[in-house]
Amino acid sequence: MSASAVFVLDLKGKVLICRNYKGDVDMSEIDHFFPLLMQQEEEGLISPVISHGSVHFLWIKHSNLYLVATTNKNSNASLVYAFLYKLVEVFTEYFKELEEESIQDNFVVVYELLDELMDFGFPQTTDSKILQEYITQEGNKLEVAKSKVPTTVTNAVSWRSEGIKYKKNEVFIDVIESINVLVNANGSVMSSDIVGSIKLKTMLSGMPELRLGLNDRVLFALTGRDKGKTVTMEDVKFHQCVRLSRFESDRTISFIPPDGESELMSYRINTHVKPLIWIESVIEKFSHSRVEIMVKAKGQFKKQSVANNVEVRVPVPSDADSPKFKTSTGHAKYVPEKNLVVWTIKSFPGGKEFLMRAHFGLPSVENDEMEGKPPITVKFEIPYFTVSGIQVRYMKIIEKSGYQALPWVRYITQSGDYQLRTN
Repeated sequence: MSASAVFVLDLKGKVLICRNYKGDVDMSEIDHFFPLLMQQEEEGLISPVISHGSVHFLWIKHSNLYLVATTNKNSNASLVYAFLYKLVEVFTEYFKELEEESIQDNFVVVYELLDELMDFGFPQTTDSKILQEYITQEGNKLEVAKSKVPTTVTNAVSWRSEGIKYKKNEVFIDVIESINVLVNANGSVMSSDIVGSIKLKTMLSGMPELRLGLNDRVLFALTGRDKGKTVTMEDVKFHQCVRLSRFESDRTISFIPPDGESELMSYRINTHVKPLIWIESVIEKFSHSRVEIMVKAKGQFKKQSVANNVEVRVPVPSDADSPKFKTSTGHAKYVPEKNLVVWTIKSFPGGKEFLMRAHFGLPSVENDEMEGKPPITVKFEIPYFTVSGIQVRYMKIIEKSGYQALPWVRYITQSGDYQLRTN
């Protein structure tokens, strides 16, 4: 079972808009949600599900709004949360920014979308590209001829319209991997993993069938091939267009793609990752006078690769002032509102080592507050490189008209949650 009703509330708990799907929960029950949430906040025990009697509130917060679904059954909570996040995604596609003002300015469109996105508590058409074909922001200007629902909604392939035509048929594949690393103050890697996604930009005519081949270890084991590097993907999540039964039986990723941009799949690789940019830091604090910071950054990746737009963010005491910097490359600047020094290096080749020194004055009066030791964080992007070694082995494009199409593949590795603790 799914949701009985969906509400959008402002920061004070006032209902901005709501839609009752099943009528089995009294709509006035929502009045209990905000007081219960405030009570939980005061106790420091915030829970994603709040219950009042037999009614359960499943909620998420986005900018200055609360999106709340109510139910009095043992509903599938993960389905309801997936729907609430999809709601945010669709509203953002329509209104660019989702906040209180965008809901108030677009009541009619929001009502129409709530009608189409869910029916009797079950998610229906949730693809914003398809919704935009018949729910437009000029609702009052709709011509009679155009007001019929596109057949796509009732098709087996609800994410792609028929009759799409391109002069040049191409598909662009982006393999993007984010590295999450936590290094302790002694230089040991405490935790690391890789979160990846494969994104498509499809410019193909008609209704093409695509087959994507990866160097997937399970597939290679099934087919008895063990040559070359393979990867073991976990927590694989697919776009609705992928035929799951086919993937489960022979690991083939077969699908009819949505038109334009979409995320085909995401995955996680639980492996020990060597930090690609290694940071050594010495932070010396001389009480009542100054702080000296020395940071050394080393590229621990192949010499032929280059990391772009590297940012090393070094925390400094909140009462520091009069900064002075010296860098062997790039430039450093003080960001007082965040208590950070941000060292920016536009281009960081593999195997190279760079140094940054910073000097700050401290007030003669000691700061009474005990400050924690926030970690150094690093941001970067390395093109033409994947840390896991995942590869697109092939992309087959089959369409009944038999046209030739070009697949293009690009690999990018970037920093995710990349933290190095300091002494």
